[in-house]
Amino acid sequence: MLALTNITWFDLCLACVGAYLLKHAFNKKNPAPYPPGPPGWPLIGNVLDMPRIKPWLTFAMWGKKYGDISHIEVLGQHIVVVNSVKTAMDMLDKKSTVYSDRPIITLGGELVGWKHIMTLLPYGDHLRRYRKNFHRVIGSRAAVDVYSQIEVVETRRFLKRVFATPDQLQEHIRHTAGAIILRISHGYEVKESNDPFVDLADRAMDQWSRSTAPGAFMVDFMPFLAKVPEWFPGADFKRLAREWHETLDEMVSAPYKFVKDQMAAGIAPKSFTSDLLEGRTLSVEDDHVVKWSAGSLYAGASDTTVSTIYSLFLAMSLFPDVQKKAQAEIDAVVGPDRLPSFTDRDSLPYTEALTKEALRWHAVIPTGFAHCVTEDDIHDGYYIPKGSLVIPNIWFMLNNPETYANPSQFNPERFLANNGKKPETEPRTICFGFGRRICPGLHLAEASVWISTAMSLAVFDISKVVENGVEITPEVDPSSGTISHPKSFKCSIKPRSAKAVALIEQDVSH
Repeated sequence: MLALTNITWFDLCLACVGAYLLKHAFNKKNPAPYPPGPPGWPLIGNVLDMPRIKPWLTFAMWGKKYGDISHIEVLGQHIVVVNSVKTAMDMLDKKSTVYSDRPIITLGGELVGWKHIMTLLPYGDHLRRYRKNFHRVIGSRAAVDVYSQIEVVETRRFLKRVFATPDQLQEHIRHTAGAIILRISHGYEVKESNDPFVDLADRAMDQWSRSTAPGAFMVDFMPFLAKVPEWFPGADFKRLAREWHETLDEMVSAPYKFVKDQMAAGIAPKSFTSDLLEGRTLSVEDDHVVKWSAGSLYAGASDTTVSTIYSLFLAMSLFPDVQKKAQAEIDAVVGPDRLPSFTDRDSLPYTEALTKEALRWHAVIPTGFAHCVTEDDIHDGYYIPKGSLVIPNIWFMLNNPETYANPSQFNPERFLANNGKKPETEPRTICFGFGRRICPGLHLAEASVWISTAMSLAVFDISKVVENGVEITPEVDPSSGTISHPKSFKCSIKPRSAKAVALIEQDVSH
């Protein structure tokens, strides 16, 4: 984070005074009031109100105080926070032509280079081409089924690793998520340990989360600071951006080069990238679109799935009754002599509901990516000016007690119809975003979480650890950042039976 020195404080004051004078010199009467929100200060507006740590909690407090839509202004930038699913859908889905752009994020987007990834692309031709590529490969459950064998093989390898070293759970989840997505995106089979591409993705995605978090860097509110040299006092963000740019470039370019080299040698397996390159002479622009489409697929799936599956193991250690119900269902449908497969999915409704609850209980992207408004709008009587950033508070939407009963409880039954009671709101309509910016990889993400859940519960009992005779209860404390992870925790993971051990140790075919 940029630490402001006396000199940069002076620059900040000058910028604020200038913005304040210009605003009042050219101010025109708004056609409607802004949405309500915390009162700002003269000159600096709400710069002190913008939360940097777990912003979703502050946004939720604003929602309780000001209603479904709240507004702040930070150095002339209008920011609108939406705490209601209905309002988010009314704005971001039904008015998608107005709310489908992305803001310019100076540090993460411009300086680091994440502006080329699909999530941050402005709405336009490049985005449509990326999404077309995605839809063809993973745009439906049927399309994802093509890759089901990859998911099964890599998840079975995951079971073996967890059985061998259960204390390295998080590393095993990361390795498996990287293995699955790299096979699909670039036809690359990861090494058993210390794989360079998996390590690259881990570093890059941590940097992504830090560099794009709302309010994390002052340069995002004052883009002119991007012009200061790296040696300038307080400009540590420039060094970070340079280092993070190198990581990102390698993460996207290295696997892309791998595919091209394999194709030149005539040994490239089928993959997202090879399909897009096969039989084509690419222009410079086409090459850019293919490389960054593949990079977007690789990046998008390599961290969000990790967070969800890790949170699932946390939930199983905290809610043993839920685990037992899922295991009873799997035992009854699948039996003890084989592992669950995707063909069992429709016959395991409680396990399906459990994966939905995993998506809801830990909001992986707690404050959804900001939508940028392309033209003035009046919504519910409030003025939303062109250029405003609209942030959906996905965490609150998934934890709103008016939508989900006892939201802090991990309760899959909320998604099952019981005794005439309708299921609660489907979390996939919220957690994957809204409108034209909805995550195109949602079917792949759901499949990855489902097969990992079903196979893990079929063979493992997950519980709290006992140290020196004392049971240790893990803390539920999600991290800040664009992508949120559960706080690191210990849990006990043991095979359920001798037959479970035999299933884990079976040879894994390709």
